[in-house]
Amino acid sequence: MSDPAAHHTVPVIPQPASPAPARPFTVLTVCTGNICRSPAVERLLAARLGPDADVRVVSAGTGALVGHPVSGPMVPLMTAAGAAAEGFAARQLTAEMVREADLVLPLTRRHRSAVVELLPAAVRRTFTLLELARLAGTVDPGAIPAGSPAERLTALVPLLAGERARHHHRPGFDDDVPDPYRQGDAVYAKVFAAIEPAVDVIARLARG
Repeated sequence: MSDPAAHHTVPVIPQPASPAPARPFTVLTVCTGNICRSPAVERLLAARLGPDADVRVVSAGTGALVGHPVSGPMVPLMTAAGAAAEGFAARQLTAEMVREADLVLPLTRRHRSAVVELLPAAVRRTFTLLELARLAGTVDPGAIPAGSPAERLTALVPLLAGERARHHHRPGFDDDVPDPYRQGDAVYAKVFAAIEPAVDVIARLARG
């Protein structure tokens, strides 16, 4: 006679799925070749935020010299400012990169137009680097809630979009960082001198 217990099936209790890891806040910075200006912004902002920040900083170019390292004259400027230049390879900008970015920082208004052409919905989270630094001065610091760098930047983006809508009619702003490619060290230094304080503004806002 068979043992009834031998045919007893133990019910399988489904286990809850592991929660998906939180996606870091992504900043995408854009220039032309992706070897001078945007790598400087990428690496400098990452250095200013620090390795513990839940923010991912990447870069790309509208006409990238794909696979190329950072342009030689930019390297000592980045290094002196505490940003690493090694291990960098230029990438071509794609619509998918724009779609994945929470904040897009082109270096000129022309680059900003190229980003929005790829993905029109990104317009409210796309600001030239100098435009963002300028608009940041009009944002009430008390309107940015306390939190992690990612949380603070998430709150900041719509505030900046609102400030841009308020101030768009005011002429006279030059929000472009010129291209130093194939120019002398003095031009590179001037360009980096425009980039560094704007990056510092972003880092201060993110850190609180």
